Amino acid sequence: MIKKFYHTPTPFARKISFFFAACVLQLLYIYRIERVCMNFTEINNNGTVEGFCLVKNLEVKKTAKGVPFLDLILTDSSGEVGAKLWDYKEEVYGFIKQNSLLKVRGSISIFNDAPQMRIDRVRLATEADGVRIEDYVPSAEYRGEAMYSAIVDVVNDFENAQLKQLVMTVLEQNKTAMLYWPAAYKLHHAIRGGLLYHTLSILRMAQSIAEIYPSVEKDLLFSGVILHDIAKIGEFEVSETGIASGYTVEGTLIGHLVKGAMNIEKIGEELGTDRELLTLIEHMVLSHHGEPEFGAAVRPMFLEAEILSQLDLLDARIYEISQAVSEVDSGDFTPRQWALENRKLYNHGLKDIKPKADLL
Repeated sequence: MIKKFYHTPTPFARKISFFFAACVLQLLYIYRIERVCMNFTEINNNGTVEGFCLVKNLEVKKTAKGVPFLDLILTDSSGEVGAKLWDYKEEVYGFIKQNSLLKVRGSISIFNDAPQMRIDRVRLATEADGVRIEDYVPSAEYRGEAMYSAIVDVVNDFENAQLKQLVMTVLEQNKTAMLYWPAAYKLHHAIRGGLLYHTLSILRMAQSIAEIYPSVEKDLLFSGVILHDIAKIGEFEVSETGIASGYTVEGTLIGHLVKGAMNIEKIGEELGTDRELLTLIEHMVLSHHGEPEFGAAVRPMFLEAEILSQLDLLDARIYEISQAVSEVDSGDFTPRQWALENRKLYNHGLKDIKPKADLL
């Protein structure tokens, strides 16, 4: 019977064989996907891959024999992978730090049911490589230079010479950081270039409102919009990746509303800006969170200050809701959003929702 079974497989035996063959093929397929994970490129038939990535996290550890090695999390726009650099020497590999943009070569295998990379060669990415940090961290839809230029174009059309001088001076003093600074640590626009993205989004809405309501003082409103969050530069700990890792001491103790008004006061006095005009701008910065319970030093007390406060809230909520809904399927609810009164949000599916604004 055994001999016959091997020479003439029964239908059941054939099904079992096909099943196991399919399983093997599926495992090989999964292995190949995981072996060439992220945006790495396979460069030979031995499973060697190569590509650019960002160091999300790293730690120097020791093997059981006391030999140092580097334990890393590498990331790019498509995901992340754990990695090991064995025989670590500080004098050779000390250039590898958190948020470093690297070019790596190595092999990927499965360890504890997850892909893991063994790094064979590594160096810092250079300008000649033509890679952009924006491709490796969450970033605004537009480059910082383009958004900054769009804001400057609006300021150049101001009729009020004092406001033009004040706003341009503040912009120029903060330009370098503005090009990549996020608008938040965790909530809305907490992305590279998020501060400019948020500011320009509100500015575009403010321009539309000024067209509808002729009693709005455009230069005053636009000045408040452009300067309202300027002191977020310095409120967060931010690397050149444009992602905040926490709050500074000054950011925690003072905050961007009060610090923003302080900075504007200093620059305005140096420029000889009209005292009442300067007070109006400072009030817009101090009141743009609307209510004291949300951090406002005072409530908005004139039209342009109220418009700024409402637009700031609206833009933040559009971003937060769009971001949350984009992460669930059509017909599903999001988890409760603590920043939005602990609400669950519904993806109605009538349109593909993304946290994106058409600004340029």
